[in-house]
Amino acid sequence: MVKIKRVYDEPERGDGERILVDRLWPRGLSKRAAAVDQWTKELGPSDELRKWFGHDPARWREFRRRYLSELKGQRETLAALARKGKREAVTLLFAARDTERNNAVVLKEAIRRQAA
Repeated sequence: MVKIKRVYDEPERGDGERILVDRLWPRGLSKRAAAVDQWTKELGPSDELRKWFGHDPARWREFRRRYLSELKGQRETLAALARKGKREAVTLLFAARDTERNNAVVLKEAIRRQAA
């Protein structure tokens, strides 16, 4: 099972492997407090796309389209996460405040597509 969660939220037993999927380390959070098992910067949106989006809800659809396009170069990593998610819990961690419009939402969708 692949889940998403804010990295600032308390770690829980059911999180399984906790994977940070942002290119930048979350502000004000120590590595210990984050309880991150793996940091896969390469799965985060490019710096250019991240800066362009700026978490502007009006740009969400285009961000999603562009980010999915960037993720096409990560098929093997997505497939590995899809396989792992079938065997055990995996939680994709993100720092954004918006829990409905962020890169982890799109990444989870891409992993689900890869598994299909």
